[in-house]
Amino acid sequence: MLSLARARTRFAPSPTGDLHLGGAFTALASWWLARRSGADGTTVLRVEDIDRPRVVAGAEERQHEDLAWMGLDWDEEPGCARGDAGPYRQTDRLALYDAALADLTALGRSYPCDCSRAEIARVASAPHNGEEITYPGTCRDKDPARSMRRAPAVRLRIEPHDAAPWTDGVVGTVNPAMLHAGGDFVLRRGDGVYAYQLAVSVDDLAMAITDVVRGDDLLASTPRQLLLMKLWQEHGLLDWAQGRTLPRYWHLPLVRARDGTRLAKRTPGSTLREVRALGVTPATLVGHLGHGLGILRAPTPLTARALASMGTERWAFRREPWAIPEAWG
Repeated sequence: MLSLARARTRFAPSPTGDLHLGGAFTALASWWLARRSGADGTTVLRVEDIDRPRVVAGAEERQHEDLAWMGLDWDEEPGCARGDAGPYRQTDRLALYDAALADLTALGRSYPCDCSRAEIARVASAPHNGEEITYPGTCRDKDPARSMRRAPAVRLRIEPHDAAPWTDGVVGTVNPAMLHAGGDFVLRRGDGVYAYQLAVSVDDLAMAITDVVRGDDLLASTPRQLLLMKLWQEHGLLDWAQGRTLPRYWHLPLVRARDGTRLAKRTPGSTLREVRALGVTPATLVGHLGHGLGILRAPTPLTARALASMGTERWAFRREPWAIPEAWG
């Protein structure tokens, strides 16, 4: 349980489809963390559209409409005249990513990797359920000026001393060894697209985000992102990064389907559009999500603004996953 003063939070959806109930859950949590009574916080809406082939035409507008229907608003977002942390779409921030990667390369912490996925899978140890394949370091000590078999990805060189403990606002103390679980991770893909780890780390640091709220499926990403931010700061890289406070993290349990299984994006009835089509009102949805987050003792219908009037001092998000009510089926 943590006590917070002012928070600057962000919600960063990818416009690859309609807003998922899991996304609505984390969006409300992030928004409430900044808007709760006495917080005097700031909310940022950032669009993570860097993987252009996956972007669906009109998805960004539909997601924004769904968030507004819920009663959520943003202090800074694409197209707004307020705030100096923009632009708020990743495709408009490529120059920042270029500079960040160049600094890591100059530091000797990145290297090109021309391995294929199949080659990595053949060499790597078999992962346990839910774990990623660990990159075996095949290209780590090869000459970076060698002739490449294919367009190379760029990976971060992780050192043994890089792992550091950190505390999550929901999960608690996290094992620092998690950093090494996947091996040296990708910063830029072979097709030139910047990887999630680098882009998000740059964006959260550049936008001075104090609190990141997201699903616990991204828990393993956090030590990687913290490492990148620390490298830029501790070595005096990226002038704008100096003096920034690293974010706190809140990893919420993933929303569950009615049968208790993890809610997939393609699960029928899993999008906000489908819930709205059932006649569920914004107040009903907010009440159920607020209860699932642990802000409300019962799923009492109320507006997002009314929910924001609750929770002023010490509190904690629930660690138990929230499931879609049977009545919404």
